Amino acid sequence: MQEENSKTRFRKHCLERLKRISRQGAYRRDKTVLALLYREILALKAKNIMLYIPLGMEVNLNPLIKRLRREKRLLYVPFMEGKSFRLVKYRYPLETKRFGIKEPKSSKQYRIKQIDIAIVPIVGMDATQRRVGFGKGMYDRFFEKEIKNIKKTVFVARELCYSKKKITDHYDIKADMVIVP
Repeated sequence: MQEENSKTRFRKHCLERLKRISRQGAYRRDKTVLALLYREILALKAKNIMLYIPLGMEVNLNPLIKRLRREKRLLYVPFMEGKSFRLVKYRYPLETKRFGIKEPKSSKQYRIKQIDIAIVPIVGMDATQRRVGFGKGMYDRFFEKEIKNIKKTVFVARELCYSKKKITDHYDIKADMVIVP
């Protein structure tokens, strides 16, 4: 229980920092992250890309989404289902769902064979490079089933909130790369 308390306190601390940062300088920070992300997508020659539709405190991926759609890359975003999600093709119109999250209308279930790069928002991370998210566990449940189909996982945030101590659990997802301004 002690470990959970430190993770909860850490998450709270990071969310406060992200709120402050999101009020000032977010545009510049996001632009830096998007440029680095795009460079990584090109380097990987990524065709199948998992990303997210941003909430206010998260890096705004919308300019990158527009660019990648013009390049005819296949974009997939989370579609909430119970305590986890499945990936659906990014397409319009977007609807606002639980937690204020926007997502495309549900589309027929189809298997995505391989995700070249998964772009995942983080609140913070610890010494083991594991993700501290918003505390719902949706990404952890998704990755537990799909990690074998994901070539590279990239964490993004407007600022790195980092714990030198191990505060995450074995099931929290791990990054291959972290991109912050």
